[in-house]
Amino acid sequence: MSKPTIGFIGLGLMGRAMVGCLQDAGYDVSVLGNRDRSGIEEAVARGGREAGSAREMAENCDIVMLCVGTSEQVEQRIYGEDGVLAGAKAGQVVIDFGTSLPSSTQKIGADLAEKGAVYLDAPLGRTPAHAKDGLLNIMCAGDEAAYEKVKPVLDVLGENVFHLGKLGNGHTIKLINNFFAMTTANAMAEAFATADAAGIDRQALYSVMSAGPLKSGMMDFIRNYAVDGQVDLAFSVANAAKDVGYYRQMAGDLGLESRMSTAADATLREARDGGDGGIMVPEMVDWMAKHLGSKQS
Repeated sequence: MSKPTIGFIGLGLMGRAMVGCLQDAGYDVSVLGNRDRSGIEEAVARGGREAGSAREMAENCDIVMLCVGTSEQVEQRIYGEDGVLAGAKAGQVVIDFGTSLPSSTQKIGADLAEKGAVYLDAPLGRTPAHAKDGLLNIMCAGDEAAYEKVKPVLDVLGENVFHLGKLGNGHTIKLINNFFAMTTANAMAEAFATADAAGIDRQALYSVMSAGPLKSGMMDFIRNYAVDGQVDLAFSVANAAKDVGYYRQMAGDLGLESRMSTAADATLREARDGGDGGIMVPEMVDWMAKHLGSKQS
């Protein structure tokens, strides 16, 4: 059987690595980027094609994939005269690999269904390096028949591919995951900064904390920067603030008032709005050491 044709929107570090993986596996891929053309040029050099618009891409591809930063950016690519929705067709599958708001995901899914297309949310775990080698974690949700249809392609991109039920479940689980991760990361960053103020050696603190049930991979990410100056978690404060904010908005949409995300949300927004959105989350150790002695602005 011939492989489906794929359109890919969003050629940041993750997107371009995924496109390269698909091309290495023999898929015909057309691409659409934004201001940075380096990812487009890489894909075209490997035999891909640049689409003139999202509408043109949808008209000519069996599967359309999006890997962009925010729900607003997803909606910009879906809606409008030259958007995916304008070119969508019966039997087509559209996949959002980003971390988006479930409410937006469900709205897009309903609108695509009117054209006979199916929308899947499939947020990602792991890094662009894993994407290059087809080793991502993929949290897919939506129509099960559509999922089975595209699973051979997802298996090219992911080592662990999950189907998590109805549309929006993938984004919901990813936001819960990232809320918990960023709360843990910032708590550990503050712990190290407080230890500094008290004259406690950082490694001594870590040795005690990690000897019990607190030990986790996220704790280790923060420790590796705090003690060794090594950034293992290349996830910016701006992205962390966006995800925790989305989690809080999602909780509100469910009629809930999140308590545990309040501190992480306020801290990440303070760092981002103060000009430190570009630092990586493990570097919040330095930010905490600088700011714990002052009241939040």
